[in-house]
Amino acid sequence: MKIDSLEVIPYRLALQGELNWGKHSSLTTAEHCLVRVTLGDGTLGMAEAPPRPSIYGETISSIRGIVQHLEPRLCELAIEDAAGIAEVLGSVPNNNCAKGALDMALWDARVKVKGSSLMAELGGSQRRIPVSYILGIGTLETMLLEARRVFTAGVRMLKVKVGRDTRHDLEVIGALRTEFGSTVKLYADSNETLSSHSAPAALELMRDADVLYVEEPLPVCDIRARAALRKLGILPIIADDSCFTPNDLERELDFETFDILNIKTARNGFTDSLAMMRMASEAGKGVMIGSQA
Repeated sequence: MKIDSLEVIPYRLALQGELNWGKHSSLTTAEHCLVRVTLGDGTLGMAEAPPRPSIYGETISSIRGIVQHLEPRLCELAIEDAAGIAEVLGSVPNNNCAKGALDMALWDARVKVKGSSLMAELGGSQRRIPVSYILGIGTLETMLLEARRVFTAGVRMLKVKVGRDTRHDLEVIGALRTEFGSTVKLYADSNETLSSHSAPAALELMRDADVLYVEEPLPVCDIRARAALRKLGILPIIADDSCFTPNDLERELDFETFDILNIKTARNGFTDSLAMMRMASEAGKGVMIGSQA
């Protein structure tokens, strides 16, 4: 079954509130792209591409452009030709979310042709999984209100964005612990905002406040500092921005910089996500799945 055509459909969805993270990043709308693959018999495969200019350098226009660039070569291939598809997607560097969406849409089309499902083909076995909710940086009052809302909806784990003001971060974490006690688990995401000098003390304070682990406390470029911080063993460290690709993951495993890998299918597709999950598991690391908001 040949790939017939590719399509990119931009759309915009308003978020319920403003999501703030890192030193100055914020998001009020999801301006994303639906990537659609059509096969020769009309079968459709679909996936979502979330451009994040401040993270990956991608925009709606760049996603459309890279899909159009790859379309002629992809449309020469059969949907079952996984090796050929991987070669085409690998022919351009970066463009993580564009290629990730193409990979997922092609998976979607492939399993439909087989009369199967993504859950069956990807080895899904569980019907229920624990989810965490991103609690963006805001005032103490707004963060507590948001936490109460999602707690009522059933969420029992919060990923608390931190890093702009350690004192405020600890005040929020303390208030959340007072509000929910041990019924809610907390972990922190620093988004590379700490320094090698401030990080050990900040992590010790978070640990003492019953935070489970911390995501990307230091800038990705400071690989030796990150390895040294992890060696201190203050809190388990989650790798995210440092592990965009399987090659990144191989480097981070060599330097022993993290304990838990955050895999985001939005930037890896299913093919690289499965490979990274295997690599991390074989190295004895934990794995979590992120949604890229």
